[in-house]
Amino acid sequence: MHIFSPPAGSVGRTGKVTAVLALALALAGCATVPPPDGSMNFAQTQLQMARDAGAADYAPVDLGFAQDKFQQAQAAMAARKYADAANLAEESQADAELARAKARLGAARAQIQSKVQENTRLRAQGEQAAADDEPAAPAAAPAPASTGEMPAPPASELSAPPADGGFQTVPDTSGQPASSSSAQEVQP
Repeated sequence: MHIFSPPAGSVGRTGKVTAVLALALALAGCATVPPPDGSMNFAQTQLQMARDAGAADYAPVDLGFAQDKFQQAQAAMAARKYADAANLAEESQADAELARAKARLGAARAQIQSKVQENTRLRAQGEQAAADDEPAAPAAAPAPASTGEMPAPPASELSAPPADGGFQTVPDTSGQPASSSSAQEVQP
């Protein structure tokens, strides 16, 4: 059985190389994630847009979540935890966008409700004005109830059907002599 052992004097050198590599990897791991300045700026912009849209009135919970996440992202930036800061900034952006959308929806609903109330007020005002302008007329005969059918035309417009049940001929009033084909023309 052979046991391999490192040559004498190489143990110290291998330990130093390993320590240098570990330090280099540790520094490289920290340096690979740059500060998420763009994400932080965008999150801050989204927060401001949500506030401007009225999120404090219409979506205060979502706006609060966005602000809390942004503050946590700022704390992570200060602690140089850039990966955490980037994630928190993205969460803050999403919450701010949601708050902004809810605020716009709430504002639209409020505007619709205002318009409905204004229409109701104007309708009542118009009905009142129409009632005031209408003179008191004597009671008129009630209108016949609608049966869904068309009323019959006056009797002067209808003629009695021919006795044989067929068609009747229409006299020619054009003044031209009747041809054999036109004499046979009939109308219902």
